[in-house]
Amino acid sequence: MVENNIMALVGAFIGIAILLGIGTQILGNSVQDCTNLSDYDSTSGATQTGWSAQCEANNEQTQNAYALLIIVLIVIAAVVILTVVKML
Repeated sequence: MVENNIMALVGAFIGIAILLGIGTQILGNSVQDCTNLSDYDSTSGATQTGWSAQCEANNEQTQNAYALLIIVLIVIAAVVILTVVKML
């Protein structure tokens, strides 16, 4: 009985890890090159405006989502480990 529960948790963890891996691949490929926009200011430390500001904001949100996926995977791994230890 305990072995079945452990295998179910390990299987669920592997499945979630695969789904999160696919999500990180999608997010990693969705960052845009904002330097091609006509209103992009290439001076050092310049604050972007207009479309380039929106492009930079989208890139930042994508990077934050990527970091959140990693945190979700760590939390799920911790829950699985604690549950397996509790079963033993």
